[in-house]
Amino acid sequence: MIRPAIICVDDEAIILLALKQELKRRFRDRFVIETALDAAEANAIIEELKGRGVPTSLIVSDWLMPGIRGDEFLIDLHRRRPDIKAILVTGQADEVSIERARREAELCACLHKPWRTDELAATIESCLSNPIPGSCCD
Repeated sequence: MIRPAIICVDDEAIILLALKQELKRRFRDRFVIETALDAAEANAIIEELKGRGVPTSLIVSDWLMPGIRGDEFLIDLHRRRPDIKAILVTGQADEVSIERARREAELCACLHKPWRTDELAATIESCLSNPIPGSCCD
């Protein structure tokens, strides 16, 4: 059975480690959990997984990253891959950027750092169980 992937994107390795550990603990073997330090690495992982027949179901992305902000990355990704859902995790995003991501990337949710593990897990569950793009959790 092929497990879908969740990719976490953040320029801080310690954040990625925490996210990966929390998601593995919560979802066990239900998903492949991958991490990327920037948007380019995330895009490469998506393509590599696709080549292996592994669908990417969700991106959990930081907002403030070098090179490209999370909202811009998610909007660009949505234009190419509207089947991948997205959650923005941030400590610094402005409301205009969040609203733009909601509209143009059909953002499922925006969580603020520091996130709570239960909130993150519930948000992921809600996003992935909702078949209508852009209409899941807030």
